[in-house]
Amino acid sequence: MSEMQEVRIEKNILKLVDYALATRLIDPLDTTFTINRLLELFALDEMDEELVRAWEESPRMTQEQAEDCLETVLGELCDAAYEKGITTENSVVFRDLFDTKIMSMLMPRPSEVISNFENLYANTSPEAATDYFYKLSCDSNYIRRYRIKKDPKWTADTEYGTFDITVNLSKPEKDPKAIAAAKLAKQSGYPKCLLCKENEGYAGRVNHPARQNHRVIPVTINGSGWCFQYSPYVYYNEHCIVFNSKHIPMKIERATFGKLLDFVEQFPHYFVGSNADLPIVGGSILSHDHFQGGHYEFAMAKAPVEQEIHFAGFDDIKAGIVKWPMSVIRLDSPDKERLIELADKILMAWRGYTDEAAFVFAETDGEPHNTITPIARKRGDQFELDLVLRNNITTEEHPLGVFHPHAKLHHIKKENIGLIEVMGLAVLPARLKDEMAGLAEAIVSGRDLRSDEMLEKHADWVDEFKPKYDSITKDNVHDILKKEIGLVFSEVLEDAGVYKCTPEGREAFLRFIERV
Repeated sequence: MSEMQEVRIEKNILKLVDYALATRLIDPLDTTFTINRLLELFALDEMDEELVRAWEESPRMTQEQAEDCLETVLGELCDAAYEKGITTENSVVFRDLFDTKIMSMLMPRPSEVISNFENLYANTSPEAATDYFYKLSCDSNYIRRYRIKKDPKWTADTEYGTFDITVNLSKPEKDPKAIAAAKLAKQSGYPKCLLCKENEGYAGRVNHPARQNHRVIPVTINGSGWCFQYSPYVYYNEHCIVFNSKHIPMKIERATFGKLLDFVEQFPHYFVGSNADLPIVGGSILSHDHFQGGHYEFAMAKAPVEQEIHFAGFDDIKAGIVKWPMSVIRLDSPDKERLIELADKILMAWRGYTDEAAFVFAETDGEPHNTITPIARKRGDQFELDLVLRNNITTEEHPLGVFHPHAKLHHIKKENIGLIEVMGLAVLPARLKDEMAGLAEAIVSGRDLRSDEMLEKHADWVDEFKPKYDSITKDNVHDILKKEIGLVFSEVLEDAGVYKCTPEGREAFLRFIERV
């Protein structure tokens, strides 16, 4: 490697240390130590004295400048690592493994992070503690801010409220059948899955992301050991994951309600919910018990109660059916234990409930179909539980699920409708970014969509919505596509709803309420 290339590495090392100081990942007293660790990583024996002197005399970065420069600095250091033979490949996977190793040089030990979190929680507030931990998760590049900023995001007004829509460029689209198979697969490997606490500090491998910059907070909920972290993909503000410290499968049971309510009591500024525990209607990781939460109010949380309902023996609990495309029972009470008791009663009734007239079957051939997606939040002194009724039965007409996005909507959304979608945020596949750009051009130019291999899947949909508009031009086509995608997502949730928002659907819903 030439002297000029080594100088480039040294300059970027100093920029990275400047970043660490600006974001307070390191203390100024750790400056020399951090420089030396980075020199070792790049197999350099020394740092140019004049370069260091000039750097010391220059003004330090602000937090905003630091955030703006990180992607470039890490990119150039990854280039240099490949040129020096430190990394053997220059693909995205290998670059991600190496830049995480770089960031690990700036990270505090887990014990220090936990101590800071607990001190802030005890002496300031729960919100101050989560603010600190979230900032650390972003500054450490565990949450790759510069990638997430590139995800297209917008809102769409529907009859059920304002939905959030995002196209996720960070993760591949998952097949529902593959998700179901993963639950049944033999547990092996280290860590056993992406949620296990053993990920903290793990170097990663080609088929498992590096996590040296990842930190986890231990929490006790409902008397059991759990862990608290943030999602690296942050679909919404402070998107957190609360997971069992043991690698055990997802299960919705009485204890689940106690854990959810205990968590929001400890962190009242967060909501928390659980995916369902069955394939098709469950989340993408069914092999490890976990919840998702965050500092965000979804459209479903804002949705009003459409009809008040009453449960015998629970007159002290306010209950109602929510005006939402999925089938939601909302419970409110200041008494956690009473909420847990009623929620468990509803769960047990639903597990065994069959209503052939509404095509609800508790089981077929010994396979259970009924479960619940629960969400908890705290509103002042009141605890609130939303219980979303789910059923995963399949038929020849709907092999991926009767209460799953139907085939005509798969051109937009085919994946499982998990907790996040249930609450009103559409997480759409990355392919849609290019497809929507292609569609916009094709619609305006009048090109035949059915002759285009990438766009033909959208042709029927476009034919359906085009007559609604007097004119579609290059100035309005993108807004129209966003609006129509929002309406498709509304249909997705209607498909996933066990009881439809019709007089017949509400009548069937009330039959179940009476059974409880």
